[in-house]
Amino acid sequence: MTSDHRGDYQELVDEISELLGAPATLENRDFELLAFGAYDSEGELDPSVLDPVRTRSILTRRSTAAVRAWFEGFGITRATGPVRIPRTPEAGVHRGRVCLPVRHRGVVLGYVWLLDYDPGPSEEQLDAAMGVTARIGALLADEAQHGADLTRELRAVLGAERDGQRDLAVAELRTALGSRADGPYTLVCVAPWPSADPEDAPSVRTVPGAAALCTLPWGAADVSLALLLRLRASDVLTPATTAAGRLLERARASGTGHRPAATGPATATPPVAAGIATPRFGLAGLGAAWNEASAAARAALAEPRLGPVAVWSSIGPYRLLAALPRQAAPDPAVGPLLLPVHRELARTAETYLDHAGQAGRTAAELGIHRQTLYYRLSRIEQITGLDLDDGEDRLLLHMALKAHRL
Repeated sequence: MTSDHRGDYQELVDEISELLGAPATLENRDFELLAFGAYDSEGELDPSVLDPVRTRSILTRRSTAAVRAWFEGFGITRATGPVRIPRTPEAGVHRGRVCLPVRHRGVVLGYVWLLDYDPGPSEEQLDAAMGVTARIGALLADEAQHGADLTRELRAVLGAERDGQRDLAVAELRTALGSRADGPYTLVCVAPWPSADPEDAPSVRTVPGAAALCTLPWGAADVSLALLLRLRASDVLTPATTAAGRLLERARASGTGHRPAATGPATATPPVAAGIATPRFGLAGLGAAWNEASAAARAALAEPRLGPVAVWSSIGPYRLLAALPRQAAPDPAVGPLLLPVHRELARTAETYLDHAGQAGRTAAELGIHRQTLYYRLSRIEQITGLDLDDGEDRLLLHMALKAHRL
């Protein structure tokens, strides 16, 4: 039996929705959404079913800690049968709930949630639905057994500083994955991730195709999220772009960037982006794949037109620029142009070079007169000592300006 039961969960939730005549959702014991049904006997979904709690759960695929604590207060972690929870508008619960605990061998592994309605399901219907939850529990138990948390193993592979270290870590990860180690795989990098706390990371069970995930340092103060994703085919990246999009939603919903600044109060949420590596077979190339995924995420943050999800093969010159040391000093000729006082001149230079030195297109893009452009270009030459009619000087300036974005 495969350890990726995403389709099975959906089928079973749809079965419960049909049995009870109302939409149902399935969450694991950490309140992370695994599947949801949108059953409606009239053929049109009633907007009232989308109360704030259910809407957030579906959109972010996770409930808040406060919502979790509130529902657990009704004893759902200990219950062996349906638990009715009343509507509480002040808590964002505009519709009552029926919770069907999902258990396997006495251990609660998740919850099926039913929006209560009048007159509500009969005891016979609920008994039939509980029979389906037993099948869900068996699948969750199987997935937990075969899809153990490989956070430590993946972090060891991606964080290794020497080839010998990485080889040992790869061997350990390969052993843990067993027959699933052959691939094809890709790596996804989401950065900056809102928290280094493992409790704030999503479960691999909520990301279709996920084999492992972990957080890793990202710059001096931030962290990134690394996702090892199995693909059905090496030339189809749709599962990776879909997973990256969901993780970006999760990061934004979790308040990425709302951290205290080093010299002041919290600032507005900065961008967050994702990068996807070239698919590979097996695990030997994970170190290089992580470099590609990280570089693609950096490129998407530096150049918004590439993101918010960028694939390594599509980031153009940033493939070369990302290989430069992250803390490398700026080129001595271009360095003065990168000072804050010359920000507008630097933008002018980059736009001019992006447009292949065509003055008319550059002036139009910047919204300035040609004579103003020519004056700025002469100032750029004075500050840098570079000749903008010289191909190598133009190449140096263009590379330095793009590298500065990273």
